[in-house]
Amino acid sequence: MNWPISGLMSGGLGERGDIVEPFMILLGEKGEVVVPPGRSPHLAACSYNERMPGNTFGTLFRISTWGESHGAGIGVTIDGCPSGIPILRDEIQLELDRRRPGQSRITTQRSEADQVEILSGVEDDRSTGTPIALLVRNSDARPEAYDSLREVYRPSHADYTYQAKYGLRSWKGGGRASARETIGRVAAGAIAQRILKDAAGVEIVAFVKRIQDIEAHVDLEGVTRDDVESNIVRCPDPLVAEAMIAHIESVRKNGDSVGGVIELVARKVPAGLGEPVFDRLEADLAKAMLSLPATKGFEIGSGFAGTLLTGSQHNDAYYMEGSRVRTRTNRSGGVQGGISSGEDIVLRVAFKPTATIAMTQETVTTTGDPTVLRAKGRHDPCVLPRAVPMVEAMAALVLVDHWLRQRAQRVQP
Repeated sequence: MNWPISGLMSGGLGERGDIVEPFMILLGEKGEVVVPPGRSPHLAACSYNERMPGNTFGTLFRISTWGESHGAGIGVTIDGCPSGIPILRDEIQLELDRRRPGQSRITTQRSEADQVEILSGVEDDRSTGTPIALLVRNSDARPEAYDSLREVYRPSHADYTYQAKYGLRSWKGGGRASARETIGRVAAGAIAQRILKDAAGVEIVAFVKRIQDIEAHVDLEGVTRDDVESNIVRCPDPLVAEAMIAHIESVRKNGDSVGGVIELVARKVPAGLGEPVFDRLEADLAKAMLSLPATKGFEIGSGFAGTLLTGSQHNDAYYMEGSRVRTRTNRSGGVQGGISSGEDIVLRVAFKPTATIAMTQETVTTTGDPTVLRAKGRHDPCVLPRAVPMVEAMAALVLVDHWLRQRAQRVQP
């Protein structure tokens, strides 16, 4: 097949004065309209969206992640970082160390140091205002461990859906669907957290709230990063943490896996962040969290439990604390009308059990033949301990983006 050599983008007003969405017409060598593989002829002129590939996130503080699980490396390009921001490699590395594999007995034993390299956009430990490129090289990739999966769809993985979308897939560890893609998010999130802390004193703390049916009850006003990092499961309740660790180890011995819930609190977030109606703060937070691998649910404030209350029970009453407007309760989770209220932002993210398990499962091959699969390799029996810095990073990326948008929209004396 001859691939199109050019694309003509058009749009504007239709014959009746209606607004026509921009579209892309693909042209072949002789000027003919080319129908892309898998697309019907009447869709040869396809809708065009500059962000269609889905690898870029953010409006003013924009990140684009790249790389695959078993490729040469993983990285991120950050565009829109203001100049003069302290960018310290050790701060970025600290966050990556919290995310990296092989850090404890309840995580995957893939051995990756995940050492970050700053390729551009930083001079003398400060941002220059130009794109920042960060790279982490893969050093312990073992693609040969996936040879048996070349023609098999793994249950609850992205194998089949990537094949259906692209016509091919990366069978070596899942490619872009692997959680190693989140290296770029965590690295960029470290910079976002630095900006938020320096500009407004924002503090973001996430922790493992629940593993399957073992749940911790944590003081959201007092919990600290040190509390979270005091044990390998990243639950700030020591007694509950012990039970969680024992459960994960037991499940792992049986070749199975478990999921759970991560809770996050963001303190000192300024009031006024959020862009109704489609870029409401909680909407962007939800998108950010649900873009993480293995996530299955999101709630903010009272969440689904709020449906059990009446309006009089659920409303957050206002009062004055000096010159500051406060609420006596925070069932809204720090966001009202899509805009931050100045109260703590509180959200929770549900993660499913790890899809790769050492148990026999029914599946089919790429040719549709039934088969059975017993996965091999190095995998987390529970993704939540390593997902804590991922959740923090995505929250920071949303908040710093909206903080910059608010500064651009409302110039205060």
